[in-house]
Amino acid sequence: MAKGVFVHRADSIYDDFPEEKYQFPKRYLNRAKKFENDWILYYEPRGGGGRLGYTGIAKIDKIEPDSLKEDMFVARIAPGTFLSFEEFVSFRKENGFMESSLKKPDGSLNGGLIQWAIRPISDTDFNNIVLQGFPEETNLLPRADLKKQDQSAPGLADAASDFIYDAERFRVEQTISRIPRDRVFRKHVLEAYDRRCAITGLQLINGGGRAEVEAAHIKPVAASGPDTVRNGIALSGTVHWMFDRGLISLSDELDILVSRHVNDPTQIQRLLNASGKAIAPENPAYRPHPKYLNWHRENCFKN
Repeated sequence: MAKGVFVHRADSIYDDFPEEKYQFPKRYLNRAKKFENDWILYYEPRGGGGRLGYTGIAKIDKIEPDSLKEDMFVARIAPGTFLSFEEFVSFRKENGFMESSLKKPDGSLNGGLIQWAIRPISDTDFNNIVLQGFPEETNLLPRADLKKQDQSAPGLADAASDFIYDAERFRVEQTISRIPRDRVFRKHVLEAYDRRCAITGLQLINGGGRAEVEAAHIKPVAASGPDTVRNGIALSGTVHWMFDRGLISLSDELDILVSRHVNDPTQIQRLLNASGKAIAPENPAYRPHPKYLNWHRENCFKN
């Protein structure tokens, strides 16, 4: 097993769905196989309006041939492991590059390596990038640069010997396991909707600056729904309750659907946007994905 970097752009020509799968040609198969059952970073290149940096993490479950396209393969993402960073992480830092392998002996960028769509990354570099992606955890999570414990501490009479277990890998797993996914999901969803309920249009902020609106999963985590903005929507408390219980739903075009099971349709209609449509995020990339909306209509909505 090994950590990897997978390059993904919004206008990719491949059949990618970062929360669930990553498609790639056969020439990358041997390299990609090394990352099975381990973690990868998603990297955003310059093309397609990209920002040259890291956007999130996911764990590769397995790699298999694409059943629909010859000489193509798919890396399946383990359910519930995809998570966008709270903060975008640039590939450059003050003293070089976040991926140490990108630095040539003269300090310049290895222009060939950064073009690799799939490439390895050390556990140390991986952990440092993750910590920058979730900055609020920097002081709480184990640092990758803590190579050794203080051997002068009281009670340690013998010199410490090398520990056979991979300490860097342990730190990475510990870092990932302690990331507060609910907080990250809430932050991204509320930012995408400008802290406004998509169904009512209300933007209520308390005296402390906290939004009344909640981040709702369209496809629940319990049903393997990912913590991604495309599977989220900002809803006020009452509307969230109704959405989770299938009393309201959305069409792929974001028309608000009201169940025939509601006991007072007229009262419900007063809560809804006058247009009859949910408010969409300003950024089209954050719009609810039809895949998740369809799941909600078929599995939750009481039509």
